Amino acid sequence: MTQTIALRVRPRVLPSFRTLVLLLLAATGLLLAGAGPVSAHAALTGSDPQQGAVVDKAPTQVSLTFSEKVALSDDSLRVLDPKGKRIDRGDPANLTGTTYAVKLHSGLPDGTYTVTYQVVSEDSHPVAGAYTFSIGAPSQTTVSVSDQTAGGGIVGVLYGFGRYVSYAGFIVMVGGAAFVLACWQRGSGVRVLQRLVVSGWLALTAATLGLLLLRGSYTGTGKVGDVFDLELLGQVLQTKTGAALVSRLLLLAAAALFIAVLFGAYARPSPTTTLNDGATRRLPDSSEDDEKRDLTFGLAIGGTVVAAGLAASWAMSEHASTGLQAGIAMPVDVVHLLAVAGWLGGLAALLVALYWAPADTPVDGAAVGRFSRLAFGSVLALIATGVYQSWRQLGSWSAFTGTRYGQLLLVKIGLVVLLVGIAWISRRWTGRLAGNEDGMVDGEAVKGRAANGTAVEGRAAAGAKEHAAAARGGTSASAASTAASASAGGKKGGVSKGVGSQRAAQLARQQAAIDTARQKQQRDADPNRFGLRRSVLAEAGVAVVLLAVTTMLTSTEPGRTEEEAKAATAASSAEASSTGALTLDMSFDTGGQDGKGVVRIDLDPARVGGNEMHVYVQRPNGRAFDIPEVKVAFTLESQDIGPLPVVPDHISTGHWSASGVQIPMAGEWKIAVTVRTSDIDQTTVSKNAQIG
Repeated sequence: MTQTIALRVRPRVLPSFRTLVLLLLAATGLLLAGAGPVSAHAALTGSDPQQGAVVDKAPTQVSLTFSEKVALSDDSLRVLDPKGKRIDRGDPANLTGTTYAVKLHSGLPDGTYTVTYQVVSEDSHPVAGAYTFSIGAPSQTTVSVSDQTAGGGIVGVLYGFGRYVSYAGFIVMVGGAAFVLACWQRGSGVRVLQRLVVSGWLALTAATLGLLLLRGSYTGTGKVGDVFDLELLGQVLQTKTGAALVSRLLLLAAAALFIAVLFGAYARPSPTTTLNDGATRRLPDSSEDDEKRDLTFGLAIGGTVVAAGLAASWAMSEHASTGLQAGIAMPVDVVHLLAVAGWLGGLAALLVALYWAPADTPVDGAAVGRFSRLAFGSVLALIATGVYQSWRQLGSWSAFTGTRYGQLLLVKIGLVVLLVGIAWISRRWTGRLAGNEDGMVDGEAVKGRAANGTAVEGRAAAGAKEHAAAARGGTSASAASTAASASAGGKKGGVSKGVGSQRAAQLARQQAAIDTARQKQQRDADPNRFGLRRSVLAEAGVAVVLLAVTTMLTSTEPGRTEEEAKAATAASSAEASSTGALTLDMSFDTGGQDGKGVVRIDLDPARVGGNEMHVYVQRPNGRAFDIPEVKVAFTLESQDIGPLPVVPDHISTGHWSASGVQIPMAGEWKIAVTVRTSDIDQTTVSKNAQIG
C-alpha cells in the first residue's frame, strides 16, 4: 500500500526579525511625527516699517526683505487694519533683489496694523509669517494670526510622508536594479527581487503623483479640500517644482521600460541539455553570449541615464539649486543620491535575496563580494559629496551645534558611521562565505570526477555483459522481450496506467519539495551565511532611520541661511540701538507641553523717563503664539532700585505692549521676563542691559 505524504514548506521568520522591523517602523514614525511643519529655507531679514515700530506718519507701502529670492502670488503680502480689513492695494512687486513691497491706501488712521506674508522660497519650500507695526500709537486689534501656516497641518504631514516615500522608492528601485545588473545577474529571474524593484517603482510613481496634487495646497491655503483644485494644479505646473515633478513622471515611464527588459528578455534562461547522469549543462552559444553582453551594456548605460535624470529632478528644485555654487552643487547632489541608492538600495536587495531567494537559486558569495565592492565605492562617493554639501549648507563650525540643520546633520553623520561599522562586519562575513563556497566547490569537483569515473566503469561493464548475452542468443532474447511486452500490454489497462502516472507525478512533486526544504535547511545552517544575514539586517535597520533623518534634513533651513538671517536681525537690532532703541531676545523653556520659545523685549527710546515697550513671544521656528501671561520687571541692583513691575497689554497674537514705562535713572538694568504657558508651567528669564 502506498502512503501519500503531504509536505508544506513554510518560510520561517525569526521572532527577532519581526521585533526589529516593528522597532524600526516605530522609530521612523517618531522621527516623522516629531518633524513638525517644514522649516522655511528663506528667512525674513528686514522690513519697513520694522516689527513693532511706531511711526508718526502713515507709510505708503510695506516692504519685506528675505535672505533669498522668493516666488509671490497675488495674496502673498497682506496688510490688515485693527479691525482685520485689508488696506493694501495692487499686487506685490519686486523692488530690488530680495526686497518685495505692496502699496497701501492713503489716509490710514492711527492704530496697530498687521502684516502677513506667505511666499515660496527659491528651493521650493513655503515661508509664512506675520508681524505688527503701529501708526501714531499702539491700539487693540481684532486680527488673530493663526498658527496654521503653509507647510503645516494635515497637508504638511501628507507632503512630508510623500517625500519620504519618494526617496525610499527611488533608492529601492535604482539600488535593486543595480544589484541585479552589476552583482547578481541570476537574480533577474528571482521573483522576490522582481517584486522589490517593481514596488520601488510603484512607490515613487504614486508619491510623485501625490506630491503634484498636494503641492498647491501645501504652499498655499493648507486646506485638504484644495488638493484637487485644478486651478491650483495649473499654477503648480508653471513652477520649478511642478516642472521637476512632471519630468520625474516622464522618466518613470522610461524606467518602467528598463524594468520590463531587465526582468523580461534579460532574465530569459539559456538553453540547456541533460547529461547521461541526469545533470543539466548550459549549451555553448557564442551568439547568445554576445547578445546578452550587448544587452547588459545597453541596460547599464540606459539605466544610469534614467537614474541620473530622476536624481536631477530633486537636485534642480531643492537645496542644490539655490545659494552658493549652484552649478557645482547640482551635479554633486546627483552623485550623492546615486551613491545612496547604490548602497542602501543594493543593501535592501541583498537582504531580500538572503532571506527569501529560492533554495535552488541562492545568492552566492561571489555576488555578495561584488556588492561589497559596489557599496565601498558608494561610501567613498558619499563621503566626498557629503563633505562638500556640509560645507556649502553650514558655512561654519558653530552651525553644527547652533542650528537645527547642523544638529540633524550630526545625527546623520553618527548614523552613517554606525552603518559603515556594521558594513565592515558584513564585509568580514562576506569573505568567510566566499572562502567557504570556494572550498565546497573544490570538494564537489573532486567528488564529481570520482563519481564520473565510477559511472564510466559501470557503463563499460554493463556494456560487456550485454554484448556477451547478445552473442549467446540474440534471437531468443528478442523473442522473450516481445512476449513480455505483449503480456504486459494485456494485463494493464488505460485507466490504471493513467492513475499510475498521476501518482508518480505527485510523488515526484513531494520529493522535489522535500529536496528543496533540505537544501534550504542546509543553506541556512551555514554559520557564515547566518552571520551575514544578521549583519545585513542590522544595516537595513539603520538605513531606514537614516533615510527618515535625511528626509527631515532636506526639509530644514540650512545652517548658513539661518545664521545669515540671525546676523541680519542682529544688525537691524544694532541699528535700532544706535537710534536709542533697545532689543533683547531671551529663550525660555517652562518644561511643559509647548513650553519652549523666545521672548523679545523692545524698549524705545531706552533712556531715563518714559519709554514705549513691546513684548513678542515666538516659537523656536519664529512663529508668533499666545501664552496666558507675560510680566516684566526692571531692577537696578547697583542702586538697590526695584524690581519695578510692568504688566503689558495684549495687542495681537504673540504681541504685548506697554506705554509710559518709567526708568528713574541711567545704569545697567536687569530686565526679567516671566512667561506662563499653562496653569502650572512658568519660568523667568532675564538679561542685563545699559539704559540711559
